[in-house]
Amino acid sequence: MKARGPDLSQVTPDHIREFARESFPGDLGIEPLEIERERSRGRIVVDRRHLHPGGYVHGGVWTALGDTVAAWVTFRNIPPHHDFTTIELKLNAFASGREGDEILAEAVPLHAGRNTVVAEVKMHRTRAGETKLAANLIVTQFVIAPSAG
Repeated sequence: MKARGPDLSQVTPDHIREFARESFPGDLGIEPLEIERERSRGRIVVDRRHLHPGGYVHGGVWTALGDTVAAWVTFRNIPPHHDFTTIELKLNAFASGREGDEILAEAVPLHAGRNTVVAEVKMHRTRAGETKLAANLIVTQFVIAPSAG
């Protein structure tokens, strides 16, 4: 197999900050806090761009935050120069998010195999000093080996 693309198996929050400047997660203001093999953490502080017309965090924002943080832990659990793509995800939201809330997402790998990685992301919302579990996301990633040639 020929190595293509960067080796993201040792990606760090600084790498993500650099990359995110001109990316979808960057546009959403997703901030990387920690990226390790055992877990990754990131957060957003909710502002108007995250809200649906009713004034609550849009479901796509919950999903994007969770999928992004799951991606970081996935990079740490696949071989060097491999890549992946999300093939399935399931979001359960238990609470709403509003402007000014902080949403902290923590991803842990449940399975890291040769062909797939499954991560669970718990998202906690902090509002007025109170923190509660607000959403849970399960993500399955398909691992892509470098192409030959």
